[in-house]
Amino acid sequence: MPAAFITHPECLKHDMGAHHPEQPARLTAIEDQLIASGLGAHLKRYEAPLASDEQLARVHPMDYVQAIRAAAPQSGTVHLDPDTAMNRWSLQAALRAAGAAVLAADLVLKNEVKAAFCSVRPPGHHACRARPMGFCIFNNVAVAARHAIEAHGLERVAIVDFDVHHGNGTEDIFEGDPQVLMVSTFQHPFYPYSGTEDPAANMVNVPLAAGSGSREFRDAVRESWIPALTDFRPELVLFSAGFDAHAEDDMAMLRLSDYDYAWVTEQVKDLAERYAEGRMVSLLEGGYALSALGRSVVQHVKVLAGLN
Repeated sequence: MPAAFITHPECLKHDMGAHHPEQPARLTAIEDQLIASGLGAHLKRYEAPLASDEQLARVHPMDYVQAIRAAAPQSGTVHLDPDTAMNRWSLQAALRAAGAAVLAADLVLKNEVKAAFCSVRPPGHHACRARPMGFCIFNNVAVAARHAIEAHGLERVAIVDFDVHHGNGTEDIFEGDPQVLMVSTFQHPFYPYSGTEDPAANMVNVPLAAGSGSREFRDAVRESWIPALTDFRPELVLFSAGFDAHAEDDMAMLRLSDYDYAWVTEQVKDLAERYAEGRMVSLLEGGYALSALGRSVVQHVKVLAGLN
């Protein structure tokens, strides 16, 4: 089976300003590296649909969804928080990003593809139940997880988050939920200054100090993530795939390499093949150094697609 690559042109139209790091060029950089690597020719491309209110309401209160719709401007830019803004295309982009998550889960769980990568924006893992935050409007990975449980009847879904920032929104939505296990690494202390205060039993959070690199990251995966995932035996693995822990990314101070993203994907893929029939869905989160982002996504997707 092929692997899916899901995106949509409207994700390029969401623009929070000329100097904002979460910029349309992120998706272009990924496309460029897919072409340069030859990987793009081996992926089955899909356009992201719009998420429905029903799909969003599984993780966000309907009042929140309606408030986002009401806030969307017809022109100009509206700030939802100091870091997160909407232009006239942002609502459509956010609905496409969440819709990509739903489509990816459907494709993988119906055995139409072996894995899926969603090259979408805005990202999602800082979006809490009822609060936009940190460039995020809807929590895409949470929408995918809840769709897999409620529409496909899964009992155990794992979320693997290697973004440099803690996925506080995902934790807010799923803490204490026995059907979802989240494993994550993140720089700490660092934005959003969460993830270390008495996390719930289903949250395996491993903070890493500024300056940490491959050794510290790989130790965290081996010593904390893999035992927890093995005990949990997930039926589906979702990635919150942020690439901003890369050494070239000056948004933070971790020092991962392109190959760390291939390595961690291999570790998780081995486990997914053991317990989840190899079913994996990956959603783009952070990553702001454009060349490093594109190269790292290629390393990650090669492993997802079995082309490494």
